[in-house]
Amino acid sequence: MDSSTNEDEASFDFEGNPADKSKTGGWLAAGLIVGIELSERICMIGISMTLVTYLHGKLHLSSSKSANIVTNFIGSLNLLALFGGFIADAKFGRYLTILIFSSICSLGVALLTLATTYECLWPPSGKEADKTQLAMVYIALYTIALGGGGIKSNVSGFGSDQFDKSTPDDEKAMVYFFNRFYFFISLGSLFAVTVMVYVQDKVTRGWGYGVSGGIMVMAIVLLVCGRKIYRYKKPQGSPLSVIWRVVFLAWKNRRLSYPDHPSLLNGYNSSKVPHTEKLRYLDKAAMVSDFKATHEVLTITQVEEVKMVINLIPIWSTGILFWTIYSQMTTFTIEQASIMNTKHGGFNIPPSSFSIFLFISILLFTSLNEKLIIPIARKITHYPKGLTSLQRIGIGLVFSVIGMVAAAICETKRKSDMKIGVKTSAFWLVPQFFLVGAGEAFVYVGQLEFFITEAPERMKSMSTGLFQSTLAMGFYLSSLLVALTDIVTHGRGSWLKNNLDKGKLDKFYWMLAILGLLNFLGFLILASRHRYKLKHYETSRIDDDDI
Repeated sequence: MDSSTNEDEASFDFEGNPADKSKTGGWLAAGLIVGIELSERICMIGISMTLVTYLHGKLHLSSSKSANIVTNFIGSLNLLALFGGFIADAKFGRYLTILIFSSICSLGVALLTLATTYECLWPPSGKEADKTQLAMVYIALYTIALGGGGIKSNVSGFGSDQFDKSTPDDEKAMVYFFNRFYFFISLGSLFAVTVMVYVQDKVTRGWGYGVSGGIMVMAIVLLVCGRKIYRYKKPQGSPLSVIWRVVFLAWKNRRLSYPDHPSLLNGYNSSKVPHTEKLRYLDKAAMVSDFKATHEVLTITQVEEVKMVINLIPIWSTGILFWTIYSQMTTFTIEQASIMNTKHGGFNIPPSSFSIFLFISILLFTSLNEKLIIPIARKITHYPKGLTSLQRIGIGLVFSVIGMVAAAICETKRKSDMKIGVKTSAFWLVPQFFLVGAGEAFVYVGQLEFFITEAPERMKSMSTGLFQSTLAMGFYLSSLLVALTDIVTHGRGSWLKNNLDKGKLDKFYWMLAILGLLNFLGFLILASRHRYKLKHYETSRIDDDDI
């Protein structure tokens, strides 16, 4: 067994000694860690769900520009998770990285509170904000994005570190960890779209953002208080450097002939990660071409770990469009609500608060997953987790497509009612929120589990960042589709006009539904070809033993 692999899996206490598993880890430690993501969710959702109305209403930006600022902010937040994961794996470890980036996030929220509180930073009525007035908002948003990215890429991995997969009790707990992790952070989202949005709408936006920042500071204090009961894993160096060295040496040795048997590759017999035939050209990075250059040769363990990361990319690509669809729930759907009838029983509901149905759906299906769907699926499939991570993702993709169909039908009805002078109830938006929320409950948990369990142990934080980058790419793709749609349809009845009553948003939703269906078909092909890590390695070990 490779000693480096042992070190990858070893857990330590706060003082660097081997962890006493009777005194560290478990649900209490995991709960304190999840608290930091809970507070991050309250901040991010509270900001993102109301930011488009602030940009459009207070800074007088166009609907499409406001939507793109929001999607670019959320995209950057999730893309920066790759950077946060890299920092944790390469240098600081997950705990210290979470602590540093949580503090950065708190600073960003404080800056945004100032930007939205002082009227001197707003433009005159009817005039669009200039570059100087937007500068403070951009600085605040991207400070928050940097901090939030570092949190997102490490919290789930650090939480899962509190369970030892080699013990039966912890292995059983791991079945539910990701589901419960997402359930509780969704509670934070629900709190944000009810309490925090209400405070922003009825008191002041500055108060709402200020309270969010205070919650983040409290979560940091709790995180620090629990430092002695956590299980830690030491950073193993830059995963990107390993990937680069494997690719470079494989190319450098491209003219060498493959050995007669893979056992001749460097470190084959001592590797815990079995050799696989897939991406075989990378094996040349573990071939010795010159005795004087043996120090340049990598081990088969390193090569196989890079193969694991590359094998994640096809599934990674199919997750992007889901988050493009999801992004509409924070932009155009909120704008729809703002021009629909939001009164119910004499109470005027803030447009941003309609996203409560998104998070109610997420909580409902997350609970159903654990209490109903997983037990039933387990009896049918005889698989311990009931559903595989890819099956969860596929179910979520289907929900998202149906959600866009519902969104298109809702917008068509709203436009029809408008023509006869009737203001459509905003509750017609509930089906699209509900369906996309159900999709997220499956996709988020499925992707999170997939990227953490299918990646090498030493690259767990970076792989979580890779998962978060699908969200980033999804929101960036939304901005790109909005811009391209605006260009293509401009002058011929633009689909996405500032005034939605004069646009054709329903056609944009139909386009997303069609793209979502094509993406789902592509996912089915790729998922059918993917071999899970454990099954893949068991098969590979059997094949090697047969030789």
